Amino acid sequence: MPYPRAVDLSVVIPVYQSAATLPELTRRLLGVLDSLGLAYEIVYVNDGSPDDSWRLLCELQREHSDRLVAIELMRNFGQHNALMCGFRRSRGQLIVTMDDDLQNPPEEIPKLMDAITTGGMDLVYGRYAGKKHESWRNLGSFLVMAFYRLVFRSHRTPTSFRIVRRELLESIFSYNLNFTFIDGLLAWNTQRIGEVLVDHHPRGTGRSGYSVAKLLALAFNLFTNFSLLPLQLVSGLGILAACGGFACAIFFLLRYLLSGITVPGYASIIIAVLVLGGVQLLSLGIIGEYLGRLHLNVNRKPQYVERKVLTDRDT
Repeated sequence: MPYPRAVDLSVVIPVYQSAATLPELTRRLLGVLDSLGLAYEIVYVNDGSPDDSWRLLCELQREHSDRLVAIELMRNFGQHNALMCGFRRSRGQLIVTMDDDLQNPPEEIPKLMDAITTGGMDLVYGRYAGKKHESWRNLGSFLVMAFYRLVFRSHRTPTSFRIVRRELLESIFSYNLNFTFIDGLLAWNTQRIGEVLVDHHPRGTGRSGYSVAKLLALAFNLFTNFSLLPLQLVSGLGILAACGGFACAIFFLLRYLLSGITVPGYASIIIAVLVLGGVQLLSLGIIGEYLGRLHLNVNRKPQYVERKVLTDRDT
């Protein structure tokens, strides 16, 4: 259950292999948030991190128990599921999300707050002038963003550095399935989405937790959870294949009747079998992906499971 709402601002941060950056991140966050003169909290969600992140979070929470909440999940559930956990534990009227690796400078939080309070928006993204990622990471992010714009017909660029109003956030709490994509859930519930230019810094240390495979999985998750487009594409491909086969049949029939030319059969049969077989396997694979997700959700694969929550407030 969420805490009673008694603060102006919550900062929710999923944590994974960031022991080296947590002390500096917390120090800078406290400095920025103290300067705002608002009641605030920082909610860290340790997403099954295998390093010393949880130990450091415990120390930081003891040191700043009135302003910091630390949550440990039972295993690694993924960034978006960890965010859902932090959202439900947050109390702020405004909620900021950011990465744990210092690529999102805490000093840019006031820009997000100004944009959402003066622009009448429900959600504001921090748009990066230039990403300090490796080239393969930028390529994977570009693919996810392209799918997002296609599915939701939006020209905005979602990022992990965002600010959300409480009213919008509560509209997605009813979603308790495993395959979570925060930006899709938010886009389902509002059109008042803005963005503001912010800095993006190089990683403080280590490597990104998102591999190419994870980014591709996220992109496919976006498609299969929020759109029927893959099924529609397969249907269109099936229609094209059928029309192509029918056209070929007419062509060879006319060639035989008008010219009396014997039509070789081996090559055409092999090509037809390979093309149609490939289309059928692709179709079955996409349909199977949808069915598999339905199966896991029907079996109630958990969105996340909390192991421990450290806070000075009653839950």
